Amino acid sequence: MANTPKNITIIGGEGQMGRLLIRKFKAIGLAIHSLDKPLVEKDIESFLPEADLVLLSVPITALDNVLQNIKGFLTPPTILADICSVKVIPMTKMEESYAGPVVGTHPLFGPEPAKDDPLKVAICPSSRKKDEQALEAVQNLFSCAGMNTFVTSAQEHDEAMAYIQGLNFITTLSYFACLPEELDLDKFITPSFKRRMDAARKMLTQDVSLFTKLFEQNPLSGKSVRRFKSFLSVCAAGDVELLAQKATWWWRASRDRGGY
Repeated sequence: MANTPKNITIIGGEGQMGRLLIRKFKAIGLAIHSLDKPLVEKDIESFLPEADLVLLSVPITALDNVLQNIKGFLTPPTILADICSVKVIPMTKMEESYAGPVVGTHPLFGPEPAKDDPLKVAICPSSRKKDEQALEAVQNLFSCAGMNTFVTSAQEHDEAMAYIQGLNFITTLSYFACLPEELDLDKFITPSFKRRMDAARKMLTQDVSLFTKLFEQNPLSGKSVRRFKSFLSVCAAGDVELLAQKATWWWRASRDRGGY
């Protein structure tokens, strides 16, 4: 495990993703310290200066406060990294708060992954050339812990997530919001509609605040919504067949993407 951080402090270690990452990293013999709210200065002072890596496993809404609390205790060559689901804004904030090496990561799975989940992790370099060794170290860390990493820019990451995560949320939200309450729809529900309801339930009843913040914090969200509106306009004009032909590109190319 050459060039892999050996002493890691995870801030937000009591959260679901924090606990998962602690288990993964401890399983390969790394020293892990966990800090969680409330962040106490004596704990920060005890663990951060000795850490090879400080990994922020906190909601994007807590990022500003956490950075404010820890920035005075970070010194190079300690690596500062995060696991936020958007990357441009969090990485900019980390670079503004800390002169040392910064790396962005995004585990593309939840805290309870299925056995056959590929455990993909996007790794994003900072805008500073001097952070390249840190990028390699963080990539090695996740790889040694059994995860499949790939390197991408923060910009490319956020554009992709604007469609895969953000647009999925907004279109689902809009779809269920537009269902007319005055109609008795229950008796017409089909099995396929029930499956869609079940898939949307947690997102819209439990995680709506989280997804709203992620949508708002992704600078590419507006672009994806405008593109979606243009396709709705095609449909409204009666060119549904044209839209259907366009939509099937995903499955035509599925073998090149591993069969999704």
